[in-house]
Amino acid sequence: MTELVVRDAHDGERGIIREVTLAAYAELARVMEPPAWAGLDGAVRAALDTEVPGVERIVAERAGKVVGSVMLYHPSTDAYGGAVKRVSWPELRLLAVSPAARGAGVGQALVDECVRRARAMGAGELGLHTSHSLRAAVRMYERMGFVRAPEFDFQPEGAELVMAYRLPLA
Repeated sequence: MTELVVRDAHDGERGIIREVTLAAYAELARVMEPPAWAGLDGAVRAALDTEVPGVERIVAERAGKVVGSVMLYHPSTDAYGGAVKRVSWPELRLLAVSPAARGAGVGQALVDECVRRARAMGAGELGLHTSHSLRAAVRMYERMGFVRAPEFDFQPEGAELVMAYRLPLA
């Protein structure tokens, strides 16, 4: 199998990142209640389309093709537009792996890169938010040592509970 390369996204890759992310999240339309899916889909599209200072877009590439991506929000950046209490650690969002590339360690490699970058920032923790419909992601996060931080959960109207997790980096 060709080596996986994790790197900063190039400016011209916004389209492929959008394509991979929307494909990765599309299966949730079949498992989530329609209002919850509509809210998640809208939030995903808004995050993909908005240029926010303090956000690093990271991709995983295999054989010259982008197969996954993640966004890493710096601690000073409000990752959820005021929906959750502000935190003092970086937050990863929109981890996405192309359906064809799943099961090959792409997601873990992207999270590992976020951990590496968070440590380089001097952060003591790395956070994320997810929901119970993202079962495989939750299992991976917990296997990697992320623990629930329910004091940072939030629930948009009509949506699933958005569960907070953090990973101690010390």
